[in-house]
Amino acid sequence: MDHNGVKAITHASAFFAPILVPLIVWLLMSDRTVKSMALQALLFHIIMSVLIGISVMFSYIIIGIPFLIVFGLMGIYYPIKGIIYSLSGRRFHYPFLGGV
Repeated sequence: MDHNGVKAITHASAFFAPILVPLIVWLLMSDRTVKSMALQALLFHIIMSVLIGISVMFSYIIIGIPFLIVFGLMGIYYPIKGIIYSLSGRRFHYPFLGGV
């Protein structure tokens, strides 16, 4: 069975429930590729949340502002890329996570 819609919603959850949706998909789905993708999305969203939080703290001493911009753009770009790949049926791996 093709689960492109579930994959796309999991990637799109970055904009409305970045931790909750991938966690639910990871726990409830039985398909190995969907579980792997949901785990990647979950880890990516957690890592990006931590990096953006650290950047916000460092923005008070100016050095965090460039990091905040870069991590913010990554947090927008990669979920959109994942949605596009999922809808076209292609495999997608988040950066710095590989094939978790």
